[in-house]
Parts: sequence; C-alpha cells; structure tokens
Amino acid sequence: MSTRELVVLGTAGAVPTRRRNHNGYLLRWDGQGVLFDPGEGTQRQMSHAGASATELHWLCITHFHGDHSLGVPGIVQRLGRDGVPHGVHVVYPGESAEYWERLRYATSYYGSPTLIEHPMRGPGETLQGNGFTLTARPLDHSMPTYGYRLAEPDGRTFLPEKLREHGISGAAIRELSGPLLDQCSAPRPGQKVAFIMDTRLCDTIFELADGVDMLIIESTFLDSETDQAHERGHLTARQAGEVARSCGVTTLVLTHFSERYTESEDHLFIEQADFPGAVMAHDLDHVPLPTRRTGG
Repeated sequence: MSTRELVVLGTAGAVPTRRRNHNGYLLRWDGQGVLFDPGEGTQRQMSHAGASATELHWLCITHFHGDHSLGVPGIVQRLGRDGVPHGVHVVYPGESAEYWERLRYATSYYGSPTLIEHPMRGPGETLQGNGFTLTARPLDHSMPTYGYRLAEPDGRTFLPEKLREHGISGAAIRELSGPLLDQCSAPRPGQKVAFIMDTRLCDTIFELADGVDMLIIESTFLDSETDQAHERGHLTARQAGEVARSCGVTTLVLTHFSERYTESEDHLFIEQADFPGAVMAHDLDHVPLPTRRTGG
C-alpha cells in the first residue's frame, strides 16, 4: 500500500530550541521523498525519524536564510556517501543561485550524487514529477522566496455496483470510455499539498493553497506580534487559519515557531488559527495525508 505522509524534522524559526530543531519537512509520496527546507541538523533528524537519503528524489528550498538551508551540505554529502543511485531534483530561487553553489560545495565529500538543478526565477514554473506536478511561485519575504504546490492529476474511481450492473469486469474495465465510463465511475480529485514558508500575506499564498488536502505553512508569531510579523515578512497563526478557511484546505499544519514562545503557549497557536483541521507540528511528528476527497 502506498504511503503519503509528512514527516516533520524540525519546526523552529530562526533560532532552534531544546525542543525544536531548525526546519525540515519530508513528504513521503508513493515511494518518492520530497524534502523541503533542510535546516541545520536535518541529517540527524532524519535518522531519528527513520528516514534515509536513499528515499529522497526532490529537494525544494524556499529561500536561503540559514534556518531553511544550512542542512543542505549535509544532505548533499549524505547522498554521495550512501551512493544514492537515482538523480535528485533540486528546486531553489535562481535569484540566489550563489548561495546554492556555496552550500552544495561547502565541504569536500565522498561520491558524486546526481543533482538535477531547477533554479526558479520571476513567476516560477511547474515541473513534472513521477505522478505529480510541482509548482513554484514567488512569495513576499525579505529575499527571493518561493512557495510550492505538489498536485496529483485528477482521475476516476470505478463503482463496483455499476460495473456489475453493466456486466463489465477484468480487462474490459480499462477499455471503458465515453458515457459508459461516466456511468461506471466517479471523479476522483488528485491529492494536493502546499508548502509555504516565510512570507507576508500575498495573493500567491492563496493560489498555492487553493483546495489542497494539506497546507504546511509558517505561523511564526501570535497576534501580539502581528506588526512585527509583517515587518519581518512572516505570518501569524491567525493569518494561517484565514488562508486555510479561504482556500478550502482539509488539514492545516502550523510550523516555524519563534523561539520566544514556550510550551505553555502552544495551545494559543491552535486557538488563534481557529481551524478544525489544524495541527501544531512538533519535531518527529508523522502527519498522514487526509483520506482522498470524492466528487468533482
């Protein structure tokens, strides 16, 4: 059975704490691994989470602030050391390509991992993966930053009772088309995930998050720091909840928390998000994608 889940490797903002590592998010998708924003310590967090370099197929970096990218040298080194046989796609802001070059070659390492680079520029673009598309769009932060949307194509689910009613079975099912296909099946929307870090509210957030099954989004601050959030190019938990409600999100994953907040304040993030499908992420959480939606 295929696995689709988010493995949370780190949930801190700019400064890690005793209970929160720098960022790191591994999306497991039917045997493929999409690693978002590996901050410092990601390699060790992967070990704690039971994840390996060999399951990585995509590395997506929203921007090159340290808490989102200082783990890149360790990941590249590990890909080489473990002899990962397949190519790994790397998506990053092309406007900051010099930081990618510095991180990729930060140290000497064993092996020669195959890295397939996709520098994003301007409006970004949509890349074709194995069974999904990956769209990158620019956000509103203090340096070039991109958000991501992973989307599975829509399909159809066959209805056993309708197939029996029409006497259709075996290989004949695959040959169905036209009105008979419509009668014997129902639309099955493809699953979708959005990943949004470090940004003020902007139209792009809503574009990326529209109708997704899971929205992984920064909620660095509480309402008491709303002005500071805007000044520094961040979101509050309440704003994250507003995005989720507006976009028809199923599961909202709040993360990227300022070090100023203590464990006793965790409940405030959920309360201020005010969204029934909200999850406050903690390091090493495994968050399954919700059950597939049905209908058109």
